[in-house]
Amino acid sequence: MTWQTVVTEPSQLGESPFWHPHEELLYWVDIPARRILRANVFMGTLERWAMPTEPGCIAPARSGGLVIALRDGMYRATTWGGELKLLLHFDHDPATTRFNDGKADPLGRFWAGTMYEPRDRCVAELFSLDCRNAQAGGPPVLERKAGGAVIANGLAWSPDARTVYWSDTTRHVIYAWDWDAASNAMTRRRVFQQLPGKPDGWKTGMPGYGGRPDGAAVDAEGNYYSAMFEGRRLLKFAPTGELLADIPVPVQCPTMPCFGGADLQTLYLTTACHGRPAAELSAMPQSGCVFSMRVEVPGLPVNFFVD
Repeated sequence: MTWQTVVTEPSQLGESPFWHPHEELLYWVDIPARRILRANVFMGTLERWAMPTEPGCIAPARSGGLVIALRDGMYRATTWGGELKLLLHFDHDPATTRFNDGKADPLGRFWAGTMYEPRDRCVAELFSLDCRNAQAGGPPVLERKAGGAVIANGLAWSPDARTVYWSDTTRHVIYAWDWDAASNAMTRRRVFQQLPGKPDGWKTGMPGYGGRPDGAAVDAEGNYYSAMFEGRRLLKFAPTGELLADIPVPVQCPTMPCFGGADLQTLYLTTACHGRPAAELSAMPQSGCVFSMRVEVPGLPVNFFVD
């Protein structure tokens, strides 16, 4: 398995990638650059869309366009580059808290987690927004699904839609819950993976640290892929929690994988260069680029937001 560089223009902090099956385009966000990007990986073209604040995550909408979690709330745009319509404003303090990782669930709700930027309190939360009754004039339904984290990440569902995963990057932990899709109920929380923390005094280039869990994706067999930020690797776990593969990455900070291509057997990976040491960027000049790799087991297709 060999990584290919599919987007050579680096993002500061690439996140939330997804493959749009109808458009055959790869989408992702660059959070600190405040923009959404999409690429035709076959033609080598790249489009950029500026946002008013940091986009933490995005998902495609079944009726067209995107649903977007910006710093202060969730927004809807029906076309690329179109008007942003507020779906729901959140009462968290945008000076210290913003949205981070998220995606749509198999039934079309939009989920997004927050992160507390001072990183000294466990106040990050996970929310789901249900707009499926919008056509009938009904209001959006917001639910708080989890909390007690510092940085929400790693959101994913199993192929049978009976398990939901969510990680707290700062605490190096990935959780799993039983999930009932119809009622949107999460039960029986357990630790799926507790990964070793960063050793005191560790710096880039030193041994002894494998990174912390960032964004994630699940394949058709239910295997969970976790991008290990600062670990220069992507981990593949079986649904039982067994480590199946430790895949080296050509840059220090992978951020989130997704599956794409017509057969969903291309694994895409966003990465970061924002705030990284000069020596690291000199040694790994492709930091922030988007990579791809062919895999044997196809992934799950992106879920569409329904409104």
